[in-house]
Amino acid sequence: MVPKCGYIRKAVAAARGGATATVDLDLSALPGGADAFDKAARYCYGANFELSVRNAAALLCAAAFLDMHPTDGGLARRVEEFLAKVGLRTLPGAVAVLRYCEGLLPAAEEIGVVQRSADAIALRICNEVLFPTRSPPEWWTAELAALSPASFHKVITALRCRRAEPESVVAVLPSTDDAPLPAAFLCRLLHVAITICASAKTCRDLELRVAAVLDQATAGDLLTVALDSAGERVQNVDTVRRIITAFVERDSAASSGGANGRSRRASLSGAGALQGGGGAMQTVAKTVDEVAAEIATEESLPISKFVGLAGAVPKEARATHDCLYRAVDIYLKAHPALEEMEREKVCSVMDPLKLSYQGRLHASQNNRLPLQAVLSALYYDQLKLRSGDEGGGGWDAYGNGVMRSSAAGSARKQAKEEASLARENEALRSELARMRAYVSGMQQQSKGSSSSRGKKGSWLRTLSRLNPFKAGIWGKDTSGIVDGKTDAMNSVKSKRRRFSIS
Repeated sequence: MVPKCGYIRKAVAAARGGATATVDLDLSALPGGADAFDKAARYCYGANFELSVRNAAALLCAAAFLDMHPTDGGLARRVEEFLAKVGLRTLPGAVAVLRYCEGLLPAAEEIGVVQRSADAIALRICNEVLFPTRSPPEWWTAELAALSPASFHKVITALRCRRAEPESVVAVLPSTDDAPLPAAFLCRLLHVAITICASAKTCRDLELRVAAVLDQATAGDLLTVALDSAGERVQNVDTVRRIITAFVERDSAASSGGANGRSRRASLSGAGALQGGGGAMQTVAKTVDEVAAEIATEESLPISKFVGLAGAVPKEARATHDCLYRAVDIYLKAHPALEEMEREKVCSVMDPLKLSYQGRLHASQNNRLPLQAVLSALYYDQLKLRSGDEGGGGWDAYGNGVMRSSAAGSARKQAKEEASLARENEALRSELARMRAYVSGMQQQSKGSSSSRGKKGSWLRTLSRLNPFKAGIWGKDTSGIVDGKTDAMNSVKSKRRRFSIS
């Protein structure tokens, strides 16, 4: 390989020790890996090998790495001829070459094969728009769905260089009713439209197209829309929320038979979603929950955007809220500084009563949840426990079957203890708030009175009567003690009061 590989020839020339010297070659950074090196070696030895759109870009990068550019030809020139005559002559071939360049970056960009492929795709698209060669005329749109957002962006840039307007690709797409396009392709197209700042009309058209096939989209497709151009930060949550809202309205309108009066109401309540297209709605709900869980780790994501996305699908569309609870828990874990009211707003998107038994058990022990959500889960379990005791049975992991063995008794005991403790904490918190409000009001009154000392003693005596801990050493009334007459001191036995929480 020395005569045809400059990289190996230089390594041999730099070796010391004569003809018996050992030459070490570092090929760890060779683009294309072992397969590209194998075909480069076959070329050097004159052996035959297959050249296709799958390995053309890798062989070009390997030839550049191995410095296989002799003046009388070489592997690089042979691959260039293949691309010019075969690889880039058709739209599917050019798309395949560009797609296989995605695993060869940045070497593929440095030798220019990425730009050549994007330019070839743009040229074939323009030719197909002007002079269709297949039926339907928009067959090429499905070919572009295999490209990554970065590669697709290069194609759009190449189209603009050919004086094609940013709305030009969307304008030639077939209607949603005639020929629905793949959801992955539409999501990537929408991502590119947002990146290049296309018109609001173009973006809205693409949003409606994605909404029409949202039940076929995956969480990764929607994340493509939600992330920025670099695919690292969450940026376009509102766009995803509008897509989900459009799908819910479309599904509700179809379920209600097109009744204008019930369409909007069904979209809000979710009743229409469960009657007609329940399967599609449940599929979308699961996808939305997965997306919500993925973006919940974003520290800069506001509560309003998270709630707007997770709550875009009606609660009734979910058979169980376990996946939604997972997204909520991830958001609370990623934002530990939230106050009680803010955590309650985050949890408002889910219904604790629609959690499975394992979900309710986890929620009852989750200190990140607000107290109200914990109480709801525990209260539901208490009702189940009571019904199970009365009927002589229990329930399974999903609240439907029969729960047996000693685990049932331990679960009941634990649930009762946690429910009792939670109620006591809530009652003490309310009592403390009332006492603080009363003391604050008495302090305001004492500041405006001239006889502050007398009134101070008055409200202190009143406060002492409100002390909930008078059952211990404070149980004796010492108001009858007279100075200097200790022998006449009378001890008045306090009334025994049951400390009740109202």
